[in-house]
Amino acid sequence: MTNKSPSDSHSEEKSSDRDSSVVDRRLGVDRRDVSPASPSNLERRRGPGRRLTDFVKSAEEGEMSREQYTFLLAIDVFKRVNHKTFPSWTDVLEVVRKLGYRKTMPSELNLGGKSQDWTEKSDSISGVNKPSVDSE
Repeated sequence: MTNKSPSDSHSEEKSSDRDSSVVDRRLGVDRRDVSPASPSNLERRRGPGRRLTDFVKSAEEGEMSREQYTFLLAIDVFKRVNHKTFPSWTDVLEVVRKLGYRKTMPSELNLGGKSQDWTEKSDSISGVNKPSVDSE
């Protein structure tokens, strides 16, 4: 015969309540086996044993292309000049535009119809130095 204190029976009740409400993920569908409804071309997993593109892998190993290095320097200068440790995505886009990048090709991404694609001339202005409407 075992001696159970009142606190032991109370903890058993809590444990059994918790066990009935917890979903064991091991019994469900493996999320890795489920493919997205429409691929976006931004998926991290690109096939068995291949997570990173050569473009990303070489940069992470310290072998940056001239393009990657220039972008890194431009972001670093932006952060120092504007006293921002964490630039916003709008700030990053501003730097990219000022580096001379323009949207001259149709997108290779599938954003699910949430954005309309466009292109612009390669020599178009960046548009980030326009005076705001409020300042006029």
